[in-house]
Amino acid sequence: MSRVDGLRANSSQFTLEGEPFRVLGGSVHYFRVPRAYWEDRLLKMKACGLNTLTTYVLWNLHEPQRGTFNFQDQLDLKAYVTLAAQVGLWVILRPGPYICAEWDLGGLPSWLLQDTGMRLRTTYPGFAEAVKLYFDKLVSVIKPLMFREGGPVVAVQVENEYGSYAKDEKYLPLIQHFLQSRGIEELLLTSDNWEGLRYAGMEGVLKTINLQRLSFGPIQYLADMQPQKPVMVMEYWSGWFDVWGEHHHVFHSEDMLPVVSELLNRGVSINLYMFHGGTSFGFMNGAMDVGTYKPQVTSYDYDAPLSEAGDCTPKYQLLRNLLSLYHLEPLPVTPAPLKRRAYEPAAIRRHLSLWDSLHFTDKPYRSETPVNMENLPVNGNSGQSYGYTLYETTIAGGGTLRSRNNIRDRALVFVDRQRVGCLDIRTHELALPDGPGEVTLSLLVENCGRVNYGKGLDGQRKGIVGDILLNHTPLTGFTIFCLDMKPGFMNRLMHSGQWKSDLHSPSIPGFFQAGLYVDGPPKDTFIRLPGWGKGVVFVNGQNLGRHWCVGPQLFLYLPGPWLRSGENQIIVFEEQQVDDKIRFAENPDHGRTIDVYKLPFCTLL
Repeated sequence: MSRVDGLRANSSQFTLEGEPFRVLGGSVHYFRVPRAYWEDRLLKMKACGLNTLTTYVLWNLHEPQRGTFNFQDQLDLKAYVTLAAQVGLWVILRPGPYICAEWDLGGLPSWLLQDTGMRLRTTYPGFAEAVKLYFDKLVSVIKPLMFREGGPVVAVQVENEYGSYAKDEKYLPLIQHFLQSRGIEELLLTSDNWEGLRYAGMEGVLKTINLQRLSFGPIQYLADMQPQKPVMVMEYWSGWFDVWGEHHHVFHSEDMLPVVSELLNRGVSINLYMFHGGTSFGFMNGAMDVGTYKPQVTSYDYDAPLSEAGDCTPKYQLLRNLLSLYHLEPLPVTPAPLKRRAYEPAAIRRHLSLWDSLHFTDKPYRSETPVNMENLPVNGNSGQSYGYTLYETTIAGGGTLRSRNNIRDRALVFVDRQRVGCLDIRTHELALPDGPGEVTLSLLVENCGRVNYGKGLDGQRKGIVGDILLNHTPLTGFTIFCLDMKPGFMNRLMHSGQWKSDLHSPSIPGFFQAGLYVDGPPKDTFIRLPGWGKGVVFVNGQNLGRHWCVGPQLFLYLPGPWLRSGENQIIVFEEQQVDDKIRFAENPDHGRTIDVYKLPFCTLL
C-alpha cells in the first residue's frame, strides 16, 4: 500500500492526509519497557487521548559490536512500531544517531571511543563512516514503516538537540542526507531547547522546541523563525530524572496541567517527554556533568503520567480529562491496572567471592600500562562497554596511591584482596599499608554511566584511563579482567559448583544467591535491599540494574514477565555490605523528593 499525503508543515497547522492535524504525542521507549508490556503502555496512551507515539532509537544496543546488529526480541523496533499502528497511534521516530535520553553516552556505542582521535557528532570520518553503515541497516528496518509505505511513521527527527552541541556546521546536513538518500521521505524535524534554537536550520526541516516552564518567549521566537509553519513542543518535560545521592524529582499536576492547557489553547502541537519513563535496566543509565559528574539512577520513572510500573497516576487522570476536550468521540476505556505482589522475603542461600568468580571471565589481558575499558581486546575486539573492570598488579610496599583523576568512575582498592579504600571522581589519593615483601594491588573499577549530554562526550572512556602513581612512580605490569557480567558469564557463574553455603563470613565483594518461589501466575513486584550497600541485581539472568543505599532510589522494579511460576533465581553482586534476605514490596519508595518547578532551570541542564 502506497500513500503520498503524509504529515505536512506547509501552514500554521499540520495536515495529515490533507486534513488539519495536531500532534498529541507521548514518549515511550521500547528499550525501557519489557516487551510483554508494550501493548499495555500503548493502550493506556491511546486511552489518555494521545494520537502519536514518539520513541528514540538507540544505536548502542542495536549495534553492540561493530558490524553486529540486533533488532530482535526486546529490540524489535519493527514489532513495536507495528503494534503502535494496531493500537491506533501515529509514530514519530527519533533515530539519532545521538539521542541523549539519560542513556549511556546518549545511545552512541562505546566502541566508537577506541579511536583516540574520535570526534562524536561531527563529520569526522571515523564517526561519519560508522553512522553511514549503521543507517544502512537501520533504514532497511524502518523504511517499510514509513507513511508512504503504508506504515504509521509520519515524521523522523534529525539527530537531537544539536544546537546545544554545535561543533560542526556540516554535520546536521550530513545526517539529513544519510536519511533522505536511503529513501526516508517523511517530514524531517529537529528538536532543541531555546538556546539551541539559535543554531542554523536546514532547508525543508521543521524546527521544534523542548521546554517545561510556561514561557512564551521561546514559543514566539520559534514562531517568528518559521512564519506560516506549525509550532510544536517536541519535548514537554512531564517530570525529571534522578541522580544518585540526591532527591527524587517530582513535577506536580497543578503546575504541569495549566501549561499543557495553555499550549493547547494556543494551537501548539505537543509531545509529553516522558508519557511513560520505564526503567534503564542493566548498566544503561547515563550521567550528567555540569562541573560535577553525577550518575543517574536505574529507575526512569520521571514522575511521568504513567509510573515506572505502568500505573495510571493522578497526573494521568487529569491529563486524560483535559485531552478529552480535544476529541469529538469518547476516549477508549483505560485498561485495568496490572496486579502486583509483595512476595515473602527470599533468604540468601549461597555466596561466591569476586575472586573465585574470575576464572569464569574471558581470558585476562596483560599489559605493561593500564588499558581503558573500551580498548580491551574483548567482545570481538569491540572492547568492553559496561560493568566493572578489575586491574591487578604487584607492588613491593605501601605509600600513597594517586589516581590523578584517571579512575572512571569508582574503584574499590584491595591489597592482597583485603579492601583498603575507594578512589573516585572526588577522592584521588589513598594511603596503602606497608607490608612484608610483594603484595597484589587490585582495583575494581566501575563504569557508573557515561555522560549523555553536553560537550564532553569525546572524553567518556572508562576504566583506568591513564597512569596510577604509587609514591610518584607509575604502576606497571597489569593483569586486566573484563567483568561486564553479560549473560554468558552469569550463566557460567550460576552453574558453578564453587558456591559456598557458610553465610557467617561472606566475602565482599561477591555474588549472593537467593531463591524466590512464585505460586501461581507471576506478578510485578519491587525488590528492596535494606541492609545492603551497593551493587547489581540479576533475576533469572536478567540484569535489573544498580542498587545503592545512598538513594534516592531504594528499590528495583521487577516485571512479572521476567519471573516464572515456581523457582526463580536472584543473584546480587554486592560491593559493600550484605543482609541475609532480599525483600519485596508492592509499591516503590522514592524517598526524599524535590519539586522540579521550584528549581532554577539552569541547575537542571
